[in-house]
Amino acid sequence: MTTVTVSPKYQVVIPKDVRERLGIKPGHKIEVVVFEGRAEFIPVRDMRAMRGFLKGIDTSVARDKDRS
Repeated sequence: MTTVTVSPKYQVVIPKDVRERLGIKPGHKIEVVVFEGRAEFIPVRDMRAMRGFLKGIDTSVARDKDRS
């Protein structure tokens, strides 16, 4: 686990190893979500980059008998 310090201007630096693992570059947007007493930082991905990320999942769904 990595610890960062909040500056007097309420800024934090994302550690290099975290930036590299998440592919964060200067100018990228990050969504901040407050959940159960913590802040989660989620990189916003371009929809074009998301193309194919669900490739290979099983899309068959058990359906009710009255549905075709």
